[in-house]
Amino acid sequence: MFTTKRALTGIALGAAAALALTACAGGAAEPAATFDPEEEVTLTFTWWGNDDRAARYEALIEEFNKQYPNITINGQFTDFPSYWEKRQTEAAGGGLPDVWQFSDSYLRQYGEPGYVLDLGTVKDYIDFSTFDEALLGTGQLGGTQYSLPTGYSAWANFVNDDLITANNLTPPEGGTTFDEFSSWMAEVTESTSGAVYGGTDVTQRIQTFELALRADGKNLYTEDGELGFTEDELKEFWESGQELRDGITVPQSRLEEITPKSGFGAGLTATETSWSNFLGGYLADSGASSISLIAPPTAKEGSKDLYRQAGLQMAISAKTEHPEAAAVFLDFVVNSPEAGEIFGTTLGFPASTSKLEGAVLEGADKQVADYLTSVEDRIGEAPPVPVVGYGALEQKFWDLGKALGLGAVTVDDAVKQFFDEANVVLQG
Repeated sequence: MFTTKRALTGIALGAAAALALTACAGGAAEPAATFDPEEEVTLTFTWWGNDDRAARYEALIEEFNKQYPNITINGQFTDFPSYWEKRQTEAAGGGLPDVWQFSDSYLRQYGEPGYVLDLGTVKDYIDFSTFDEALLGTGQLGGTQYSLPTGYSAWANFVNDDLITANNLTPPEGGTTFDEFSSWMAEVTESTSGAVYGGTDVTQRIQTFELALRADGKNLYTEDGELGFTEDELKEFWESGQELRDGITVPQSRLEEITPKSGFGAGLTATETSWSNFLGGYLADSGASSISLIAPPTAKEGSKDLYRQAGLQMAISAKTEHPEAAAVFLDFVVNSPEAGEIFGTTLGFPASTSKLEGAVLEGADKQVADYLTSVEDRIGEAPPVPVVGYGALEQKFWDLGKALGLGAVTVDDAVKQFFDEANVVLQG
């Protein structure tokens, strides 16, 4: 845990665009209490991520305290799975952090029961006019704004250029078919005798399955909050990864030994697919001097299977004792030029115009920006708001994918377990 506070005098509050929120949040929120800019306030703040992200947040909090010395921020972070386990416990006990890194995957789960604050109640302290309507919509339910995105990303394929050069490998092409990419991974693993694997089993990730579904005009879930695929479709998808698990990709047993690092972060694989904003973290974890971003493989050439994912968001606990101060801090995280300068694209390409103004798009940040431009023709409409419990289902999918890699379950068993879990979650 770290605590940052600066004993500076004076404070300035930026006025918010209240009308913009009224349009996007239904205008039904009660007005916030008057905010005393000189009151000594302590807020809890938490996020998931690695040491690189923690260092950036610490720097941001220091900048925040130059303007708001009376607001002390107590910050904590953990890995993604542990993060949501703890939030679930806190929600049940009424003890969520004042401000917390959020995800649209959990929007229904935390928004519908009222665990997160309706940002319309603090509209005088947050500028909503800096976001376009599509990005605002990623944090809305029923016209109510529960969270705001820090940025947006697209699914990408990361390539460790150092490993490619050191092993005299031919780099992969972007946007190939899955079969072509699997063949490339096999060549890498064979040519290095397993010293470097071509990649990780891409069928472990629900996002890869999502790409395959979207190529056929489907989604993981429907507008009505149901699954958008069948057991047979999931079975076919997981069966397609058997060849990868039989020696092409890095063994799951090796990955278990290096957790929480990924195979790519540990230098075991030449490639890994993930969200484009992971570039900064991958550079920090892997120590690579150069990492390329290329388009991920596709199930159908010419399809609009990619989309702008604004899943990383910021929210406020509905039970915070300091909603106005929490809103001031949330606004600083999502809107300030300082946040743009400190985070660049590591929380996604800046979602707000004011944050983008502070971002210096060079090096890794320019790479991410260039990548997003390069795949614009492949970007389709965003999927529906995730179903209640989507975060748990995403984790279940990943856990079952790893179990398949360890040989602990069969494909049939994995499919049954996933749908049994989905039935419980969706009916819950």
